[in-house]
Amino acid sequence: MLALPTWAVSAPADPAATAAPGSIGSTAQTGKKPMPELPSPYTPNYTRGAVPPQGGQPPDLAYGAYQKGQYVTAFREATKRIEANPKDAAAMTLLGELYNQGLGVKQDPVKAADWYRLAAAQNDPSAMASLGLMALDGRGMPKDPKAGRRWLEQATSQGSPTAAYNLGLILIGTGATADEAAAAAQFRKAADAEIGPAQHDLGVLYLQGRGVPKDPSKAAELFRRGADNGDLASEVEYAILLFNGTGVTKDERAAARYFLHAASRGNAIAQNRVARLYAVGRGVAKNPVEAAAWNLAAAGQGLSDAWLDQTLSGLSADERSRAERLANERIEQR
Repeated sequence: MLALPTWAVSAPADPAATAAPGSIGSTAQTGKKPMPELPSPYTPNYTRGAVPPQGGQPPDLAYGAYQKGQYVTAFREATKRIEANPKDAAAMTLLGELYNQGLGVKQDPVKAADWYRLAAAQNDPSAMASLGLMALDGRGMPKDPKAGRRWLEQATSQGSPTAAYNLGLILIGTGATADEAAAAAQFRKAADAEIGPAQHDLGVLYLQGRGVPKDPSKAAELFRRGADNGDLASEVEYAILLFNGTGVTKDERAAARYFLHAASRGNAIAQNRVARLYAVGRGVAKNPVEAAAWNLAAAGQGLSDAWLDQTLSGLSADERSRAERLANERIEQR
């Protein structure tokens, strides 16, 4: 019977997915310092960088169009709003988003930064968060890490959870033990706002006892919430803890369900784990063809497994053909 309790600490890095289990940020597996990236106001198809004003008012035409993907209409309506009210920060931020991502208009980071600055002058936290990331990356302006951090700090103080998360990534990226507690505090702000990547990273800190007391139960709860919010790394971490009974009641069947879901979303580590479960019949019924198919899918992403290759070497030609067909179908569905 295959021994599995060391998954959380010995799993090979997954080069094609988000953070590998036990790591913080998606660059941890490369040895580089994590930098702000998720969630980012200029991540492709990201639609939370501009937030409509609250106050019980019906959705306005500009943001309604933006949320429906009607970007030309959103641009036109936001422009009308600013003509009527030159201090309409939410409309300025929306124009910044449209220029930043090239939605309905030609992409222009410089114009985006100009609109964000105008909105930031009106204390719009989303605009401040965007300016911080742009300054860190040198997008639409000269690269300036100090200015970027100041913008993120201001956005955080104004209640932006994404800014808090990215500020936490900067702090954890310094490598200084003294910054870990501060990073945990920022991750917690974002985690409380149900931002999945922040829940994952705070969970890792609780799992490792960095910046917070070591607490596998809190880590498991954070990973579960992160998984519920669609964070792939959280899903894999929670499956690992479920399988091993770390910080949560051991449940191999539930762990297998989480691994299967993450595997279907293209996570190579989860694909490898599912293959092992099918190979030995733990949490799922033993099925060598499924094991081989998931092993091939993981290997296609660079995650090979000599033990599985040896264990599954006795498959018939027909079984191998079926496994290859399943693997190709799953790869094409990604």
